[in-house]
Amino acid sequence: MNLGRVAALCAALVLGWVAVFGGEYSTFDWLNLRRQVAEQRQAVQQLRVTLDSLGRLAHDLETNPAAQERAAREQFGMIRNGEILYRFVPASPPHP
Repeated sequence: MNLGRVAALCAALVLGWVAVFGGEYSTFDWLNLRRQVAEQRQAVQQLRVTLDSLGRLAHDLETNPAAQERAAREQFGMIRNGEILYRFVPASPPHP
């Protein structure tokens, strides 16, 4: 092998190393950023689904009397006239 080929091979190896590991943003940094972008897009999609369901719930609570009654009963313990409300309280542990 002559000197020119050895120098070209060394230069190619150095350029390859710089392309993969060198610089401020290496190939590994780029791959890591791509993974983070994919994770953030998935998180945004999950938040959109949650926002959509909360929007539908808010619309139902504003317009649907059955949803309003269900919320009043479940969250505030409200009852209709003539109904009896039973609440079950868990027993507290005995004190020594």
